[in-house]
Amino acid sequence: MRTPTLLIDKQVALKNIQVMQQKVNQQGQVSLRPHIKTHKTPEFAVQQHNFGKAGITCAKLSEAQVMMEHGIRDIFLAYPLADREKIRHSLSLAKQIDRWIYSIDTYEGACLLSEEAVAADQEVEARVEIDTGLFRSGLALEEAVDTILQFEKLPRLKITGIYTYRGSKDRAGKVVKDTFRAGVEEAELMVALAERLREQGLSITDVSVGSTPTLEGVLAVKGITEVRPGTYIFNDAMQVAYEVCTLSECAASVLVTVVSVHGDRAVVDGGSKSFATDVQPTADVVPIRGFGIIKGHPAIVFERMNEEHGVLQLHGDQLVVGETIEIIPNHICSTVNLYDYYYFRDGEQVAVSARGKTQ
Repeated sequence: MRTPTLLIDKQVALKNIQVMQQKVNQQGQVSLRPHIKTHKTPEFAVQQHNFGKAGITCAKLSEAQVMMEHGIRDIFLAYPLADREKIRHSLSLAKQIDRWIYSIDTYEGACLLSEEAVAADQEVEARVEIDTGLFRSGLALEEAVDTILQFEKLPRLKITGIYTYRGSKDRAGKVVKDTFRAGVEEAELMVALAERLREQGLSITDVSVGSTPTLEGVLAVKGITEVRPGTYIFNDAMQVAYEVCTLSECAASVLVTVVSVHGDRAVVDGGSKSFATDVQPTADVVPIRGFGIIKGHPAIVFERMNEEHGVLQLHGDQLVVGETIEIIPNHICSTVNLYDYYYFRDGEQVAVSARGKTQ
């Protein structure tokens, strides 16, 4: 097999899907709406949907369209649309499936969606994004009630829920080791906000939260109706660092070839065009050692990379030129998006159909 290439252990991935669905099912009233940004593959999206029957989550419009074309009929687009052309396109797509849920987080964006829905003579379902500590898109908790009451007045806009994504951080945006506590806090903030909105007469039926590392915590809070983890299907070195999964639960790795060895330094044929670089090595509260975990070689550190070169420090271990090794990347979601195809261990090739769908 030519390298670098992305390898997927299909059996591990399917087990991860089953285990996650079982965890959610045990909570009774909570649905699992997995985020497909990790695998970006309709085949896996269908598998996830078949297990949970509660739809999927997408980040971008073009990504959602790929999933629609492969039979997914219930989609939450967890990303605000802020231009009329995209909104018009989305409205035409929404008519073709059973349920399409929009995201809004500004009054300007809500007005655009409302105006285009009126022009198309369509009622649209929307959830409001809330910022609980990640500090990107989303209404601040302090302004949420007043702003959502304004959203509610807009024609053809039906607000059915609120949602958030915070990951393994606290409300101040700092990385935390205790992902369970982080999940509990995130969920409690959202349940409390939902109650305040209901007191104002709003019909908030969906309270959607959660990520792979915080899932256990959010599931411990009553009042949550939906969770949206994504990374769990493959897992990665970051999840191992947070002790969310074990190495045996990591379904994805990048197969590379050792092309050069000089003393205690080896070079492999995969660099920043083969591995995501958005999760950097850190000695923070949750230490991440290098740019990935070298399977079978715990002493070796993936120290740095250029576009086509990955530089490993051997720390007394040995590799030989021509040898192939597997590296579990720090962040699998961004890594998958670098590949047109991945391969199951039996050699089957699978197209990453939503790869590059960033619009």
